[in-house]
Amino acid sequence: MFDPKNKMSRRTILKLGAGGVLGLLASSVMNPANLFAKSVQETSKHDMKSMLKSQGHQGMSHGYDPGNDSSEGLERAVKALTAFDYGTVSTLADGRILREYEMIAADWDNMEIAKGIIFPGWAYNGTIPGPTLRCTEGDIVQVTFWNGSKHPHSIHFHGIHPTDMDGLEPVLPGRKFVYQFEAKPAGLQVYHCHVQPFTRHIHKGLYGNFIIDPKTPRKPAKEFTMVMNGFDLDLDGENEVYTVNGYAFAYMSRPIKVKAGELVRIYISNMTEFDLINSFHLHANYFHYYATGADPEARPAFTDTIMQCQGERGIVEITFPAPGRYMFHAHQSEFTELGWMGFFEVE
Repeated sequence: MFDPKNKMSRRTILKLGAGGVLGLLASSVMNPANLFAKSVQETSKHDMKSMLKSQGHQGMSHGYDPGNDSSEGLERAVKALTAFDYGTVSTLADGRILREYEMIAADWDNMEIAKGIIFPGWAYNGTIPGPTLRCTEGDIVQVTFWNGSKHPHSIHFHGIHPTDMDGLEPVLPGRKFVYQFEAKPAGLQVYHCHVQPFTRHIHKGLYGNFIIDPKTPRKPAKEFTMVMNGFDLDLDGENEVYTVNGYAFAYMSRPIKVKAGELVRIYISNMTEFDLINSFHLHANYFHYYATGADPEARPAFTDTIMQCQGERGIVEITFPAPGRYMFHAHQSEFTELGWMGFFEVE
């Protein structure tokens, strides 16, 4: 079975061929007919939502004991906060920086998205959301994309690039495509599959953040990356679970630790399907928000709540004035109760 922790070389995949790649992934192939039953162990949607809300209320009242939830899904979400993939770096003859990345799309039937809940997703490099790619404006980005799924997929990068690198053409199962373009403009971009039906390919998990740093670095800060998302377990066009970085209540179980007085920077995007907007609300404090984050000198909004439509993104900068536990969550009550809330633990 494909292990996202072990990076596949392009030589290995070429040797395997389409049949070999699909064989490796056979145990991860989705069975739509059993989707809901497998995801919630045959509990009703009402029971599942009640279970999630109970977890959330417990966390609000007493806080989770991290020892009670040491699942792979939780660990993945915690690591995702600070996992920036800078690629393999080399210098071209003209002096520009080349950053090379490898991304593999695959089918996963065992993606843990909440305590006791499994989602059969589609993922880039074995995670939902996919890896946070990072580079500097002007770098040449080269992404070798392998499709190890049973379905056609692609990668569409937001930003400025040639139209033949736009990810509109599906890459068939077992095939590869190399995306190459100059990284611009600076700011927070996103990427996602652009094969129809879009609702299916996006809600299944094929998306992630793509940071293009400005040539003049931003102020030093404690940095995190967050992708707001949702999961439709029974294919009725309505999400039953809402998360940041793919796991419900992750940052209630493991509050995000920062220091009073230090600058905290969050690259936050919304890739939630089936809902018009998602939001980020911070308790007991305000923050500066740079829409898209393209111009660090622009006058930001000063607020405690922002809204983003799907594909919208921006940079949040916070300075916490004093120690304590600062809650953050979506300001849609249902999203909050079904997984989208957490704490900053300020020391």
